Amino acid sequence: MGKLSNEKIAGEDSPPMTSDYEQNHGPTVGGVSWDQLEGLTLYEKKCKLINHEVDSNGMGKYQWYIWGLCGFGYFIDLLWAQAFGLMLAPLQQEMGFPANQSGNISTAFSAGLTAGAFTWGVLVDIIGRQWAFNLTCLFSAAFGLGLGGCTTYTGFLVVTAFIGFGIGGNIPIDTTICLEFIPQNKRFLLALLSIFQPIGVTICSAIAFGFIPKYSCSPGFIEKDALISCNLATGGEPCCSKADNMGWRYFAFTLGSITLFIFFLRFVVFRFKESPKFLVYRGKDEKAVATLTYIANYNKRECGLTLADFETLQAESDSHHSGAELLGSGAKQAALSLGGKVKVEFSRYGLLFKNKDVAILTILVWLTYICDFWGFTLAGTYLPAIFACKSGDLGLSLTQTYRNYLAIYTPGIFGVLLGAMMYRVPKLGRQLTMIITSALMGISIFVFTAVNTQPANIGLNMMEYFFQSAFNAVLYGWTPEVFPAPIRGTACGLASFWGRLFGIIAPLMAQTLLPAGGICSDVQATTRILYLAGGLTLGCVLTISLFPRKLVGSESM
Repeated sequence: MGKLSNEKIAGEDSPPMTSDYEQNHGPTVGGVSWDQLEGLTLYEKKCKLINHEVDSNGMGKYQWYIWGLCGFGYFIDLLWAQAFGLMLAPLQQEMGFPANQSGNISTAFSAGLTAGAFTWGVLVDIIGRQWAFNLTCLFSAAFGLGLGGCTTYTGFLVVTAFIGFGIGGNIPIDTTICLEFIPQNKRFLLALLSIFQPIGVTICSAIAFGFIPKYSCSPGFIEKDALISCNLATGGEPCCSKADNMGWRYFAFTLGSITLFIFFLRFVVFRFKESPKFLVYRGKDEKAVATLTYIANYNKRECGLTLADFETLQAESDSHHSGAELLGSGAKQAALSLGGKVKVEFSRYGLLFKNKDVAILTILVWLTYICDFWGFTLAGTYLPAIFACKSGDLGLSLTQTYRNYLAIYTPGIFGVLLGAMMYRVPKLGRQLTMIITSALMGISIFVFTAVNTQPANIGLNMMEYFFQSAFNAVLYGWTPEVFPAPIRGTACGLASFWGRLFGIIAPLMAQTLLPAGGICSDVQATTRILYLAGGLTLGCVLTISLFPRKLVGSESM
């Protein structure tokens, strides 16, 4: 039986157990056994070796720096997203635009985010991770600092869109980079990156609390005798002017300065190396090995992978059998003509639909991002203003209202921790966590429409943001796992693009439901907006439940 079995094995297409590979090169190459490389393309084999080397590093000093700097991208993403909801009311009081145009701010920001998610998501797979990683922060910082200087609503909207363009690339780029530098057994840290988002929201709320109540027009926007805008005033009646309403400007200058400081940390204090998987895909094996050697030395260890290991794979490769073909990768790509290289770039999009399971997954991921962004864009735009209106009805001051925002958003940090813990549960942990948290997020929005006491208002807003944080932690961390490195940035960018696109549409629809008298003047109007947000959020429950389970939690290439 043993002899027959060995003869049968020797007749297979894949290398035999006692192969020439082992006789010529030993039982492993780059620390990976030959049988683990069977049936893979040359590119995928190299990724296996890179994964092994990255895993050998563990979470060294270099990996923690990368994780922290990527986390700052998440930090400024919601730092700015939250800012516009907090500055909406004082901005409206000063500039005098009607309530049914208030959604234009969120629309402008979402338009920038949409363009940024698509542009930076594609560029990160073309020009590389390194430049995109730094330029997004620089772009956001430059226009963020300029926001406080705006004197017209139109100018404010234009600058807001450019801030969004820079911010839009952060999450697809940061998840892509982080995934390619941390070990496989620490991938829960991808979900934990989202802890920077509620920290960003909390710090944003704290800065707003420090500036807006103190440096806003008085009587303020939540008081019944609030001053009207000087743009609308006639004669010599008291009005809200720029000089009396500098709080939101100080707020914007501070956020811009924080963003610029993060760029300084990324570009000057710590210079991160290009992704080895990106370099290998572009046919730059020598640079990939040099990067891995640099990282190992940075972590005070020897690199276990050499250029000779890649050359061994090149010599021994029979990579025409593959379940995940990547056309034109490596040396083939480097030798292509310009037209051939353009064709390769477009061929990457086809990998999103290479078979039935992946096509279904791609479409469901897009739908999930659409529902998610729809819900939290409306929540981020209108929940702070609706909460302020309800606080005004209860007789709370502007200072008390902004202090309550801190109580609402701080628990989001623990929501991310919950998501990260559940992320470690194999396969179903990710899927069930996303289903449960998206359901509870939608339910909390619906219940908020039916209550108006201070504890209930705070509690339900806290609940909404807690489960939103947990949900997005898992979603953002899981998305790059299921797409290979050559299209990882593109896939994450496209998913974010579709979400951001519907983030543009959502506030445009919502603002048509508002009366000219403002968001505080019609309870039924605010209820309809919250139903719109909660209903679409619940759509995530359906799309996530349909995900192909075998692709949740697989090894990333």
